[in-house]
Amino acid sequence: MLWTRLDHPGVKKIWADQGFAGRLVDWTASVLCRELEIIRKDPGQKGFQVQPKRWAVERTLSWITAHRRLARDYEQQPAHSETMIRWAMIGIMVRPLTRGRPATRPGPRRLSHVNQ
Repeated sequence: MLWTRLDHPGVKKIWADQGFAGRLVDWTASVLCRELEIIRKDPGQKGFQVQPKRWAVERTLSWITAHRRLARDYEQQPAHSETMIRWAMIGIMVRPLTRGRPATRPGPRRLSHVNQ
């Protein structure tokens, strides 16, 4: 979070999972001068439900791990890992711009000539 303040001074609000509740909220306010909002699930929630804001993070992490080199912790230096994440995200963001048709999801191909 400290890098968020240094690299992106325009960021004023940070969202975090309920596992980060506690002293981090006060630390973020006093040290970073930013607001940390904890995203909590509803008290009566049973089973899976999409949490606000969290889904975008989970989806992005899923997209990143689709890149083989980022599926495991191969990198020994944090700077190398950050570079690989930036490289993957550039590809993810550029792909819709370069595609000339609506997005499609890859899946198993149907073979019409098998066992007919």
